[in-house]
Amino acid sequence: VQLVESGGGLVQPGGSLRLSCAASGFAFSSYAMNWYRQAPGKERELVARITSDDGRTYYADSVQGRFTISRDNAKGTVILQMNNLKPEDTAVYYCNWRRVGGEYWGQGTQVTVSS
Repeated sequence: VQLVESGGGLVQPGGSLRLSCAASGFAFSSYAMNWYRQAPGKERELVARITSDDGRTYYADSVQGRFTISRDNAKGTVILQMNNLKPEDTAVYYCNWRRVGGEYWGQGTQVTVSS
């Protein structure tokens, strides 16, 4: 199993970033996928989730209306579009896959929101 994130970087407040997670080694289209983040000194938190079949989405209250999660089952990718970024969005963002018996994480991608 591999989960490889990309797209992080430094952006000014109010800006946008698009994170991508390339997944391989499992039946991607059969599972929900998650984006988490962890800021310095804080616990890792769930940011967004998308289901496998009907593409239902869930967002943390802190990002609702600003972030959009989507997936391309043919390509095995899950995207997190982040708009109107705030300094408090600064964190390492992780792609996550969870199944019965275990879960897998990508290496993370740093997002820094600063002027």
